[in-house]
Formats: sequence, structure tokens, C-alpha cells
Amino acid sequence: MTTTRSKPRAVSKTRIVPVPHPDLTPVAMIEAAIALRPLLREKQAETEAAGRILDEVNAACDAAGFYRALQPRRFGGYEFDLPTFAKVMIEVARGCPSTGWVVAFTAGHTHLFAKYPLATQAEAYGATGEFRGPMVSGRDAGARKVEGGYVVSGTWDYASGIDVSTHFFAQAPVRVEGEEEPKAQAIALLDRDQYEIEHNWAMLGMQGSGSHRVIVKDVFVPDARVSERNLLMPTPAAPEDRIFDNPMYAGPSANILMCEIAAVAIGTGYAALDCYEEILQRRTMPRSTKIRAEDREFQVYFGEALGLLDLAKSALVGCAQQYMDACADEVSGKAPFTPEVGQRIVQVEQQCCKLAGDAVNLMFRTAGSSEAKPGRTMQRYFRDMSTLLTHVSLTHDRTFEMISKIHFGLDKPMPSAPLQAG
Repeated sequence: MTTTRSKPRAVSKTRIVPVPHPDLTPVAMIEAAIALRPLLREKQAETEAAGRILDEVNAACDAAGFYRALQPRRFGGYEFDLPTFAKVMIEVARGCPSTGWVVAFTAGHTHLFAKYPLATQAEAYGATGEFRGPMVSGRDAGARKVEGGYVVSGTWDYASGIDVSTHFFAQAPVRVEGEEEPKAQAIALLDRDQYEIEHNWAMLGMQGSGSHRVIVKDVFVPDARVSERNLLMPTPAAPEDRIFDNPMYAGPSANILMCEIAAVAIGTGYAALDCYEEILQRRTMPRSTKIRAEDREFQVYFGEALGLLDLAKSALVGCAQQYMDACADEVSGKAPFTPEVGQRIVQVEQQCCKLAGDAVNLMFRTAGSSEAKPGRTMQRYFRDMSTLLTHVSLTHDRTFEMISKIHFGLDKPMPSAPLQAG
């Protein structure tokens, strides 16, 4: 069996990548996401049929800077805060849930990458700063420790956005010769030419997310590109491991990953609400010429759905700011960013998904049977939300239990559930 090795490249630890639009503001990026909505909706059916984000749509998202929202400014990113990230991703998903899923679940991973060695980041970002790296855990994968690095092999399912990726974060157990059980979990960064894609994504919803299988065959990954530290949870980065001055990058990345899925859930809910409003203004009551928007029953339905989504959005933006404050307090020494703080934020993000799901279920149930036909927009949003809510990270009961155990000192803090991109 042949082990392939990537060619070493000269890197500079002091490299600074130009920012595409240096004067871009958070408000302007949010407005750009809203302005892109007509194109995203126009391409929804085509995106779903293609099973991936379209090149035209990907180019538009790239040009708008969405993938760089959390990316360090040193490497060509905008380094906006988490509330801005959440608002942008809500608007992208409101245009197209599948596109929102791809953009959020790749753009958010620049936060995790910010914990890698500076030289490794400089090498991967290159001269342009273009970086899109899905991340998933592989059940039949492994990283075998060898001199100078690891040999990575296996398959990884549910790699959202892999078709437009520039890199891939392969999460795999570290295998040591002669030992039956893995000694740790590693996250290895691979270049696009080091992995293959098997198009096996065939799900009820989120069909356009391109969450296909990644195949890696005995690829050597140097030590600098592999981390055995828990970059996701449960504690923030230690002072000696912090690379950037921005406190945001010191916090646990698990909260960023949960923010991604919650933002897409809320955006999907608002997309369904826009569709529902059109239905209520178009369809009439049975045996009547009165449109449904004029009927009290449907006014109650619309108001309830709107309230659920507004609550979810306010909660998500609020806990995103709580995350920023907790990071700042940790770095300044004012208060530690404890596992309990992180998990309490996670549970709010999980509840945001539930609220958005409840809103979509209400609208789908009351939109009328004809809206459940294949090809109808409301049916697509219902399928998208139903698939989103199956994500492994939305195990509410485990999170509630873990928070209580941490709070009462009954157990060591551990992740509430495996977190992955797809």
C-alpha cells in the first residue's frame, strides 16, 4: 500500500493576506445576504436537483465575503463577531436553506482553524485567503502515527459543501500499532487533492447541500496539520495556545458549530414564513372568496409562527453575544469560560432549532394539502427542516443532563454529543 505525501511548501509566519473589501462592515454584509435572496430562491429547485450548491451561487457567496465572516483578518478575512455571523447565515438560509447550510458549515470552521499553528494557517490560506473546509468525524477512519506526522485513511459521510471545498478537516481516532483502542481523536487538515468525493447524498431534505462522502487513502499529514487537542469542547484555549489577540478565537468552537445549525434553522423558518404569507394572500377560504389572510384563524397561525421565529432569532443573537462576552471575560481574567457556560449556550442554540422547527410544522400543517405536493416550495422547506432536525448535535436531553452533572459536580465535563458538519 502506497502512502502519498503532500509536497512541502515554503510558508511565512508573518504573512498577511489582503482583505478583498477592507471597508466592508457587518451591516453591509447582512444587507448583501438579503440582496442575494432573489437569486438564491430562483436557483433553489436547480440546487436541489444538482445535489450541491451551484457554481454561480457559490461564486456570489464568495464574492460577498460570507465564507470570510469569521476568518482572521490577518489571513484575508473580515473577523466579524458571532452575532454578525448568525445574522448573515440566517439571511443566506432564508434565501435557500441548502445554500445556507453549505455556507454556514464551512465559514464557521475558520474559527476552529484559528487554533492551528500560525504557519499552518498561512500555508493553507495561501496568497488569497480562500478557504472552505468541511469537517466530519469518520466511523471507519483512522490516523496512524508515524514519524513526522500521521497516515490518514477512511471514509467520512455527511461532508456538507465538499463539492466547493478547498480543504477538509478529517476527524479520526489515532491508532497506535499494537494497541486495540485509539489513544485520542485527531483532526487532520487535508488539501483538496488529497481526498476523493463519492456522491452518495440522497436525503429527504437539504438535498442541495452536497453532504457527500469523503474518501482518503493512506495520505500522510504532517504533525503541524494535525491536532490531538480537543478544539471543540469543553474548555477554551489555554493562554499559551492563543494565536490571535481577538478574544473570540479563544473560546470553544463547539458553540460556533451550534450557532451554524441554529442560524440555518431560523433562516429556513423565515423562508417558510415568506412562503406561508404568499399562500395566505393567494388562497381563499373553502366555499368563499375571502382570502385566508383576512381570516382570524390564519392570522393566529401566522402570528404564532412569526413569534416563534422572532423569539428564536433574538435568543440566538443574544447567546452569540453572550459567547463574545464570555470569551472577553476569559481572556481578561475577569471570569473563566467554564464548561457550564458553554453548555448553557449550547442548550439555547438547540432550543432555537426546536422553535424554528415548531414554526415550520405549524405552517406546513395549515398551508393546505396542495402545498404538500412535490415541487411546492412549502413542501421543500418542510423537508429541509425535517432533515435539519435529525442532526446529531440536537440531542437536547443529553445536553440538559450534562449541564446538571457539571453544575452539581457529578461528572467530568464532556461534549453533549458528537459534533460534525453534516
